[in-house]
Amino acid sequence: MNPGQRPPRPSASLLALGAAIIALLALAFTGFFVVDQTEDAVVTRFGRYRTTVGPGLHFKIPLGIDRSYNVPSKAIQTEQFGFRTVRGGSTNVYENNLTRESTMLTGDLNIVDVEWIIQYRINDPRAWLFNVHEDVRRSTIRDVSQSVINTLVGDRAILDVIGPERPAIENASIAMMNDQLREFGLGVTVINVQLQNIVPPSGVQEAFEDVNKAIQDMNRLINEGKEAYNAEIPKAAGEAEKLVQVARGYAAERVNRAQGDVARFNSVFAEYRKAPDVTRRRLYLETIEALFSSERGTTLVDKKLENFLPLKTLDKGASR
Repeated sequence: MNPGQRPPRPSASLLALGAAIIALLALAFTGFFVVDQTEDAVVTRFGRYRTTVGPGLHFKIPLGIDRSYNVPSKAIQTEQFGFRTVRGGSTNVYENNLTRESTMLTGDLNIVDVEWIIQYRINDPRAWLFNVHEDVRRSTIRDVSQSVINTLVGDRAILDVIGPERPAIENASIAMMNDQLREFGLGVTVINVQLQNIVPPSGVQEAFEDVNKAIQDMNRLINEGKEAYNAEIPKAAGEAEKLVQVARGYAAERVNRAQGDVARFNSVFAEYRKAPDVTRRRLYLETIEALFSSERGTTLVDKKLENFLPLKTLDKGASR
C-alpha cells in the first residue's frame, strides 16, 4: 500500500454479517432469563404487568419490550429488633445499643426492654414489586412489627410479659402483623415471631430475679402436688371401688337369701293349708331335730329344776 493511499473499505456483506451477529447476541442476552429455585419472576411488557413465572429458563421479547424481575419468594427473610447480629467467624455478636425500638411500656406502667425477631416470606411477587415503593418495603415491615409488639406488651403486666404470656404474645402478633400487612398490600406473610431477651429496668433487676425464682418455686411445688395427687387419688379410688363391690355383693347375697326364705315359707304355708296337723307335726320334729343335733351340742335343763336328764345320752339308752 502506497503512502497516502486510503485503506480498503469493508464490503457491505461483512457489515451485514457483523450487524446480524450483534443482533443475535443482543437477542440472546435480552431474550432469555433464568429464575432460581428460590425465586419467582415477574414479567412486564412496556412496563405493564404481564405474568409471573417460576424457576427455570424462560423467554421474553428482547430489546427491553419485556422485562423480568426476580423476586426471592421462597426464601425466608428475617428482621431483628432491639439487637443486631454481626457475623464474626462462627459466632454471633449482639449489639444491644438499639434501645429506641426495644424499650416499651407495659400495662402496669413499667419499662421493659424487649428483643425479638420476625421471619417472613414474599407470597405475592406482583404486590411486592408494584404496591409499595422499594425504599420503604423493609421499613414498613419493621414499623408494623414494632407497632404490634408495643400494643401487645402494653396490654399486659410486666410479670406476664416476662413469664407465662410470652407464647400468647408471639401467636397473637403473627395474626395482627399479617392483618396489617394484608391491608397495605405488601405481598408478604409473617410465618414466625420469637421473643428473645425480655429485660426489666436495670434498677430493679434483682427484685425481678427474685420474683422469677419465686414463680419457678411455685410452679415446682404445684407440679409436686399434682404428682402426689396423681399417686394417691387412683389408689383411694380403687379402694373405694373395692368396698362398693363388696357391699354390692353382700347386698345381693342378703337379697337372694331373703328371697329364698320367702319362697320356702310360701311353699311350707301352701302345704300347711292342705294338711295343718301333718305340717305342724313335721315342723315340730324338724325343729327338735335341729336343736338336738350333735353339731349344736344342746343340753336341755328343766327350768323348775324338778328333773334333770342328760338328754345327750337318750339316744344311747334307747338303743339299748
